Amino acid sequence: MSAWDLLVTVEDLGSDAPSVTLSVASDLHVGGVILKLVEKTRSSVFQTVMGVCRMLNIRHPEEHSFLRPVEEKKKKKDKDSAEEIYDLTEVPLSSASRPCLYNGMPAHFADSPQMEAIYKMLSVTQPPPAPEVITKQFRPASVVDKAHINGRWLDSSRCLMQQGIQENDRVWLRFKYFASYDIDPKYDVVRLTQLYEQARWAILLEDIDCTEEEMMLFGALQYHISKVSESEPQALSSSAAMDDLESALQCLEVKMEGESSSASEMLENMTAPELNDYLKIFRPKRLTLKGYKQYWFKFQDTSISYFKSKEESIGEPIQQINLKGCEVAPDVNVTAQKFLIRLLIPAPEGMNEVYLRCENEQQYAQWMAGCRLASKGKSLADSSFQSEIQSIRSFLAMQKTSSGSHSNANANDESINPHSLVSPRYHKKYKAKQLTPRILDAYQNVAQLSLTDAVMRFLQIWQALPDFGLSYVVVRFKGSRKDEVLGIAPNRLIRIDLAVGEVVKTWRYNNMKQWNVNWDIRQVAIEFEGNINIAFACVTADCKIVHEFIGGYIFMSTRSRSKSDTLNEELFHKLTGGHEALSIPHKDGLLLVQTAGHQNQSQQA
Repeated sequence: MSAWDLLVTVEDLGSDAPSVTLSVASDLHVGGVILKLVEKTRSSVFQTVMGVCRMLNIRHPEEHSFLRPVEEKKKKKDKDSAEEIYDLTEVPLSSASRPCLYNGMPAHFADSPQMEAIYKMLSVTQPPPAPEVITKQFRPASVVDKAHINGRWLDSSRCLMQQGIQENDRVWLRFKYFASYDIDPKYDVVRLTQLYEQARWAILLEDIDCTEEEMMLFGALQYHISKVSESEPQALSSSAAMDDLESALQCLEVKMEGESSSASEMLENMTAPELNDYLKIFRPKRLTLKGYKQYWFKFQDTSISYFKSKEESIGEPIQQINLKGCEVAPDVNVTAQKFLIRLLIPAPEGMNEVYLRCENEQQYAQWMAGCRLASKGKSLADSSFQSEIQSIRSFLAMQKTSSGSHSNANANDESINPHSLVSPRYHKKYKAKQLTPRILDAYQNVAQLSLTDAVMRFLQIWQALPDFGLSYVVVRFKGSRKDEVLGIAPNRLIRIDLAVGEVVKTWRYNNMKQWNVNWDIRQVAIEFEGNINIAFACVTADCKIVHEFIGGYIFMSTRSRSKSDTLNEELFHKLTGGHEALSIPHKDGLLLVQTAGHQNQSQQA
């Protein structure tokens, strides 16, 4: 029976879309051709991502998407650079969000030694790359370069073929939304490993800024993780009994928090401890020459107040700052004894920036812990206050350099290649023999960590960096004659002056009333509380990408632990794609509403 390839042009895919190739035989009728055509073109990117994540045992696929690879300069083929391809087309898919495990891996990977080898490859961190591999990778030289990368995200609502992706083309599976949720080391081995690898390459390729001290600590953690992975490759998964116990305790914790009565909250506020001390405050503004000024600060409930002196603290404060809903970021250099707390305080016109300078580690740990709790609406009487302080102190201890005897004892460790552990700027700045003792000094502080703890600590430090979670797009605001940068974070939008790199305004999603997209002029318009309206056109990305980021992050905020295993696919599409009118309860008590038309679509909060 003769068979041949049939080329079909589908007009709805767009004029630039390639023809669809179908393999047909002489006995196939027209209805069969149409059925084959529909099956080949109907899957959206989001559904494809869900299928890939289900195959790889990655929960919460809504955090992922496909990114077009950055074009690399054409070079002569390197015989040694051939990549190994793993074929997963025969792996049976499981419909369960938490599949049954067999010998520490999903059952559908335990069918053959070949499949087991693939799963182990996916679940084990990769060894540090050679320095020349790092230097050959694309590194963004500016925020504009980072913005161009974000213009390469695929549209989640359209299929791969509509966006010019053909068979055997390459796309990257990446965490798109930096709102990782409900991570469980038992079930999320591959997910956790992928998040670590993405974070590690973000550090090595300078996609996110960090201090030199932090870079040495990242290098030490990579070195430790690599060493431990060789000796205990399956250490990311723990015993089922312990995981079940931990899960039960977490459920109990959520239940107890949910049952807290107003009376108990009142009692907590009445008996809540206070923090009182001298701190220095600075409000960064353009063209200001004023530095830090010392005041007497009082921390009570979820607010801080400051006075001219301790003696005047019985009267009215100079100002009281409510920290509920604020952004808290560390700015610390232990060696230089720099302990700053950066606060972004919600305000009608955006966000007000405030810096607090502490004198020492102990003071910083207490006030930083208090600020973090207050930002979540919790007082100092919360049971997690002391554990938060201890966590901060542990973080600071990891940044301290060890005594010279430790570094000298390990300085001849030939297993370490320091240029594989740091970004290229340090390749030029320091020789290997200069970097090795510094990384080994930091290594002494993390050498006792288990593999899971080391990976989690790496991610914790990465997430604490000031620019963590920011995705950039170059835009032109309505009424402006110059291009600016829009930073999209999990809970806010940031307007950045492209010329000087300074933050001009910050707007939080929970102050958003609605956002509209005018598809005719490709403009995004957003209305916030307080009659604040902004509008902009996108320069380095399609406005649909910005629309998806905003809708996607709002979707992430609707997730709760009780629903963590259930993905509301319909809601995700409505928030990111623009569909019928929509009403959903928001975690902050707001109501999100979405309406859409052929030319315009509007989302209301």
